[in-house]
Amino acid sequence: QVQLVESGGGSVQAGGSLRLSCAASGDTYSSSCLAWFRQAPGNEREGVAAIDTAGSTIYADSVKGRFIISRDNAKNTLYLQMNSLKPEDTAMYYCAAHRSPTITTILFEGFRETHFGTWGQGTQVTVSS
Repeated sequence: QVQLVESGGGSVQAGGSLRLSCAASGDTYSSSCLAWFRQAPGNEREGVAAIDTAGSTIYADSVKGRFIISRDNAKNTLYLQMNSLKPEDTAMYYCAAHRSPTITTILFEGFRETHFGTWGQGTQVTVSS
């Protein structure tokens, strides 16, 4: 069982950058596809980016070219580098571990929450205009 703890959220002005981290514990970290989700007030939670055990990535259209997902398996840590932030990026950000090691399911079916078995508690990102 993987346990996930996010950090790195905060407040930033539009155009700024933040890097989120997600520390993982548990022996299944290295065999799991990992992802970032976000949820703004009044909105459903949405998938932002995912990276599988081979390093393949997938991004939501809204963040392509601005966000970069990466993982350091030696440190059991997932990252999300967020650049050119916009007020609409304001949300609680969550990391999650997929039940599969690859992004194949996400490619064909999208970021379905039911495919992710473990979630962190979230870290808040606020972008002001």
